[in-house]
Amino acid sequence: MSKTTPIENLQQVSQNKGYIAGLAAFKFKPNDDWSFDEAKEMYELSNSFPSSLNNRILFEDCISGMKRITPKSIDLIIADPPFGIDFDKIEPLYRRDASYVIEDYQEITEDYFEFSKKWISQLPKLMKETSSAYIFSGWNHLESILAAGKKAKLKLVNHIIWTYPFGVFTKRKFVNSHYHILLYVKNDKKYYFNKIEHYPSDSWFFNRDFKPKREKNGTKLPLNLVKRCMDYSSKPGHYVFDPFMGNGTTAIVAKANLRNYIGFEKNKKLKPIIEQNLMKTELGSLYKPYTNNNQIGSLKKKYPRAYKLYMKEKANEKTT
Repeated sequence: MSKTTPIENLQQVSQNKGYIAGLAAFKFKPNDDWSFDEAKEMYELSNSFPSSLNNRILFEDCISGMKRITPKSIDLIIADPPFGIDFDKIEPLYRRDASYVIEDYQEITEDYFEFSKKWISQLPKLMKETSSAYIFSGWNHLESILAAGKKAKLKLVNHIIWTYPFGVFTKRKFVNSHYHILLYVKNDKKYYFNKIEHYPSDSWFFNRDFKPKREKNGTKLPLNLVKRCMDYSSKPGHYVFDPFMGNGTTAIVAKANLRNYIGFEKNKKLKPIIEQNLMKTELGSLYKPYTNNNQIGSLKKKYPRAYKLYMKEKANEKTT
């Protein structure tokens, strides 16, 4: 007599009760969804910012620069602040060639909590009641970010873990191959969240954007990771703010995803690279409605039994 695993037993019990794994995912519909034409129209009609700030990256310190942004005008914040670690000592481990890091890249030398408190304390003034803020952090300064967020009276609604298949080799501890993403809101009753998947987990997997022999500002976030933040927490035409633009990733994704952007970057030598990348980016090139055939196709492979039942139900709908 063959033995079944606990998971197989649970699946059998679920099926006996009429539950089909994955069927709800096929039937799921996002809270909000727009065709490309609808999204583009929303983008074209958005004009909340003066032309001097709309879709602009200002090359100055964000802490002083944020004071010029109209209060309660930002829909979404995506911030990946400097690490606050000495990369000179670990560049060989990260396979990072310092000759490709643009000059004038500045790390934080002051107390990291004091630095975090200065810029995070200004976020609530810029945020609408419906706004959210995704703040990226390594484990080394996570406590400082959390303490600064609490002091600013932001509400932490998710602690997301971004994992990737790379880490520095270790001998006496586990390899660190994850990053923290803290999802803060100003008002935990009114913040905008567009649930575009049936079961959105707080554990995200994205490959790191590792491209050797390319000029950049320190490290670079993957485009699809930034897009995921925008898809869940903003609408087309919304204004996305990034206080540490770095390579301009947030601006690039915003343009390609039919969102507006504004941000700051202290390193003026990055300006030609950012402008070149933005010129190469076609407006709306990353935008796709959330309900599409590609999503059904991926679910079909994962839940073949649910797919058959779903298609059968769809066929019955057409005949009734």
